[in-house]
Amino acid sequence: MTSQEVPLIPRKVLFGNPDRAMVQISPDGKHLSWLAPLDGVLNVWVAPRGDLDAARPVTHDTGRGVRFYGWAYTNDHILYIQDKNGDENWRLYAVDLAADTVRDLTPYEGVQARLAGVSHKHPDTVIVALNDRDPAYHDIYRLALLTGERTLLLQHDRFMAVEVDDDYRLRFGQQMTPEGEIEVYAPGRGRSEERTTSAEDWELWDTIPAEDTLTTNLAGFGPDNRLVYLMDSRGRDTAALFEIEPETKTARLLAEDPLADVGQVMVHPTGKQVQAVSFTYERKRWEVLDPSIAPDLAILRTVSDGDAEIISRTLDDRAWIVAYVVDNGPVRYYLYDRVPREAQFLFTNRADLEGLPLVRMHPAVIKSRDGLDLVCYYSLPPGADPDGDGYPDRPQPMVLIPHGGPWGRDMWGLNAQHQFLANRGYAALSVNFRSSTGFGKAFVNAGDLEWGGKIMEDQQDAVRWAIAQGIANPERVAVMGGSFGGYSVLAGLTFFPETFACGVDIVGPSNLITLLESVPPYWKPMIETFTKRMGDPRTEEGRALLERHSPLNYVEKIRSPLLIGQGANDPRVKQAESDQIVAAMQAKGIPVTYVLYPDEGHGFARPENNLSFSAIAEAFLARCLGGRVEPIGDDFQGASLTVPAGADEVDGLAEALTQQ
Repeated sequence: MTSQEVPLIPRKVLFGNPDRAMVQISPDGKHLSWLAPLDGVLNVWVAPRGDLDAARPVTHDTGRGVRFYGWAYTNDHILYIQDKNGDENWRLYAVDLAADTVRDLTPYEGVQARLAGVSHKHPDTVIVALNDRDPAYHDIYRLALLTGERTLLLQHDRFMAVEVDDDYRLRFGQQMTPEGEIEVYAPGRGRSEERTTSAEDWELWDTIPAEDTLTTNLAGFGPDNRLVYLMDSRGRDTAALFEIEPETKTARLLAEDPLADVGQVMVHPTGKQVQAVSFTYERKRWEVLDPSIAPDLAILRTVSDGDAEIISRTLDDRAWIVAYVVDNGPVRYYLYDRVPREAQFLFTNRADLEGLPLVRMHPAVIKSRDGLDLVCYYSLPPGADPDGDGYPDRPQPMVLIPHGGPWGRDMWGLNAQHQFLANRGYAALSVNFRSSTGFGKAFVNAGDLEWGGKIMEDQQDAVRWAIAQGIANPERVAVMGGSFGGYSVLAGLTFFPETFACGVDIVGPSNLITLLESVPPYWKPMIETFTKRMGDPRTEEGRALLERHSPLNYVEKIRSPLLIGQGANDPRVKQAESDQIVAAMQAKGIPVTYVLYPDEGHGFARPENNLSFSAIAEAFLARCLGGRVEPIGDDFQGASLTVPAGADEVDGLAEALTQQ
């Protein structure tokens, strides 16, 4: 069956709300919870463990939906955070399940709350970081769930992060130096670790060199909080997991991999001993350190296809929620009982994906022009690979999808963008360019000061590889991405205009100087992360580099169609980043389509908005690459979009806007 004969997968199936997501089990094991739609908006649902049909919604959000939640150790409360229209000023809420009430624990306008600690030893309280006194710094409070009363533990004007153990003792504060190092401080001797309201007499405990700051970080505390777990790349390339005795700094190596940094660390819920560690190069692998769970993991490997992830555990560790991730189907959730060692299937995250013509994701390791190994993932349209060797019978139109960050990475698994593009007749390619995380510090540091340089060359090398392998048609290659991926779109169309037939930029910065000069105040304690790795606008040399790497300065080179999506409340990449490049293109008579969402921030959280932009992007890509199109239909219903520029550049867009 060719891609033209395969049924179109509706956008709502791929980009609409999941049936269920973020499945958890209560600490006492009596209830399950998950996110699911309520009147079209994601909310938290709770059900007795043995009666999922009795599930009821316990939150009633009607706007953006709940995206992050968890159980309190009372077993009677659900905690969740919510912002306003994407402004990232998160508030912390507590749902009282018995009373069916919701309490706003941080009812402060324009303040960002961070949940900094929960503990089974102190079930009625949590640790919260708040920047209500100074927008740049988060003071540390102990907060009572039942009353909302808060007790100050630490007031400071220096730390970008503070670590608290499960005894609620302040343990470490991280401070970035002007040189980009991270100094780690601990409360001074003789002071109470339970309440240290001033950080003035904290003592230097350790220093992380600038080259290791993205690959070295605290991973938690060991049994009785005596030991510290540290992901550490100092004196090596890939970050390994170490167990540290904090007084003597004696370190014991627990796990390492020559190709990949330590990823997830699986720790016993109460004993706090490390039980397993993950490493991801092309695919994720787990290394078991605790023999007591080896039989369980062996059984779980036989339960279902895909990579097993233990995503929630009871406090007594008798019951686990296990998710199975595949590249061509929905996530499958199981409840695993460790005593009889039996797994009970619960449900999938998207039942409508079952039986659809989903495609495989192929890993590949390619060489950059200067010899770096770039881990890539690509997907092909259905029927394009009749021999089953991972390569098409003829070159396909292709979309390059650079990831955000740039200090992030792409991974194997079900990818809605890959499936969407493949179903419409395109190959999809994701590349872990230099500066991507997870591949050691030499690789991530190779991207320093190379935003518009070698990082972009890596992306070009991935496209050239796809062309050389017969995957991509060189005349029909597009680029689409968000955040740093959006910057990659703008940089691709300006620095390499001959490569791309069109581009789709979502919340991408166009001017690196204005980007850095407008960061949120709570990013300022770690501003050297950006200035040392992007360029420093405070110096003449750094400013010149940022100017050279800013696509805004090269708009006259754009010769391919461009679609831009932006959230008006984005605190990271502000609306001005899109406004200014649209204005510059219009001033030079270069066509551009600009879609603006007044109730979104850094990306599109509301499904209605996500669906509407996906519909526009689909029609836009079809015009320049020739793929298949699902009509816009009612996918603008409930969306807030406005189109300040270029509605006529996308087939069907102007007409659909008149029918909103």
